[in-house]
Amino acid sequence: MPRHAYHLAEPVKRTTSVVFASPHSGRDYPQWFLAHSRLDRLAIRSSEDAFVDQLLEVAPDLGAPLVHTGAPRAFIDLNRGADELDPALIEGVRPSGHNPRVASGLGVIPRVVANGQSIYAGKLTRGEAERRIVQYWHPYHAALRSQLDQAFAQFGEAILFDCHSMPHEAVEAISKRGKTRPQVVLGDRFGASASVDVVDQVESAFVRAGLSVTRNSPFAGAYVAQSYGRPARNRHALQIEIDRSLYMDERTVLPNSNFAEFQILMRSILAELIEIGRPGEQTLAAE
Repeated sequence: MPRHAYHLAEPVKRTTSVVFASPHSGRDYPQWFLAHSRLDRLAIRSSEDAFVDQLLEVAPDLGAPLVHTGAPRAFIDLNRGADELDPALIEGVRPSGHNPRVASGLGVIPRVVANGQSIYAGKLTRGEAERRIVQYWHPYHAALRSQLDQAFAQFGEAILFDCHSMPHEAVEAISKRGKTRPQVVLGDRFGASASVDVVDQVESAFVRAGLSVTRNSPFAGAYVAQSYGRPARNRHALQIEIDRSLYMDERTVLPNSNFAEFQILMRSILAELIEIGRPGEQTLAAE
């Protein structure tokens, strides 16, 4: 396994069924990968959910585990299925139905970064794509499944908060329609990946913190929410997108002057989210 296939931070004592994950905050760019890319180091980071792992790092202190990747999204996208291979990028892959994510160049091995710039000058071998999936994708998802299974075994439910950042311009169209520009977008795949009660509580936590929230537009949740969310079985998965401009300079990919303050705000929000998965008084009394 590569050194940075994933990072796992566990609490001394797990006190909640909540698990936090950040599949796009990795910034371990292999030198050989950068050397073969058409993009400079700044441009290639435009797909990265920079610093989201740092916004979540307090979670283990509050009783919940955190799983995040070391590999950058431009290298491998852990919020895609292992079979979402792009025939326009990978040799020997045949088109198989229409997948809008793959067609746009954002398969499990991305062809482009977020702003549409091509990462590579040519194609990759099928072997290289499969190596990345074996070395990064499978270990990350095995770790994530393990944490969710542990939560379910201990609490009878598992709640996954899959955390991301979104470009400020991603929600520009919403404000142009005369609506409040959301600072947070919650994606539950229109009710398919998490119960209404869980999503309501998450929305309330962000709203109490003074942030504007919408659901499922423009992001409804991708592979992780689709694969891990089974609310009828007490397994919930919610994608959380946070406006990058709240805490970072998107042009330079550096924390902005508000980063420390926003990190403190996120600590209070995470504390509330973790409470969603804590056993009630009745459960504790029964134990």
